[in-house]
Amino acid sequence: MEEQKGELKDILVGLEQRISAYESKLKDLKKKRERLNEEIATIEKYLELAKTLYRVEADKAKLASLSSQIITDERGGAPLPVADVTDQSREILLGRSKYVGMSMPDAAYMILREEGRPMHAKELCQRLIEGGLNIRGKTPVTSLATSLKRDPRFRKVAPNTFEGITESDKPLTQAV
Repeated sequence: MEEQKGELKDILVGLEQRISAYESKLKDLKKKRERLNEEIATIEKYLELAKTLYRVEADKAKLASLSSQIITDERGGAPLPVADVTDQSREILLGRSKYVGMSMPDAAYMILREEGRPMHAKELCQRLIEGGLNIRGKTPVTSLATSLKRDPRFRKVAPNTFEGITESDKPLTQAV
């Protein structure tokens, strides 16, 4: 009987040690996961920033190319240099302040008209932010989607995907 109690006590002590070791290991792994999640979020932000900067630099290159072109006088006279673009015009050409001062639905409608295709709220939101529109709220994509659902100029064609409709209720999208 005494021997069984000793074995049982040894088993319990062994199990307590295992539980303690597993709990410690689990705690360490959760800390590692938290650090990895933070690192992933940081990398995602840097990646998005790099993509945005890439688009801006590509736009700058296009603008420089356009600025260096020469316009020929209609009368066949000497070529004239393209007029210098003001800073504000350059910002608009690069799309950084294209939507400043506009409402979310107005700016989104403009984008949908330019694109000629339905777009997801996440993509619209990204374009609006890149264009200088300040979207308030903790969840900008949700704020935008809610705003578009309430506006009669938009039709929901898929989850969080919208198309602009004209006054005659024909979609802005082109038939291909």
